[in-house]
Amino acid sequence: MKYEHKFFYLCKTPLSAESPEDVEVITRVEDSKQFPEVFKQYEELRSHAFNEDDLYSIIRADDIYDLFRTGNEKQAKEEAFEKAQQEIVTNLQHRVIQDGDANAQAILREVHDVEA
Repeated sequence: MKYEHKFFYLCKTPLSAESPEDVEVITRVEDSKQFPEVFKQYEELRSHAFNEDDLYSIIRADDIYDLFRTGNEKQAKEEAFEKAQQEIVTNLQHRVIQDGDANAQAILREVHDVEA
């Protein structure tokens, strides 16, 4: 078994992301002692998407933020993109249904092959 040092990565996936290359690594933490600080940053970045009951609502998100512990930046971006896909589609579908957002509809059709 080969040992692999793992880091914490705070990632931002835009709603228009088409691949892991579109994911941005905001912060990389090498030491577990720094985790509380990066977790606080993660919560602050997501705070705009909480509803009046303090529950996270994906339909309110402008970008998808996630925190991962993995071996390298490439893996972090791939995990972030994979995890965000369903949330992105849900968010964009809501924007189309509620607001008739033509940009969201185009992203759904062109990137995700989903008609809304």
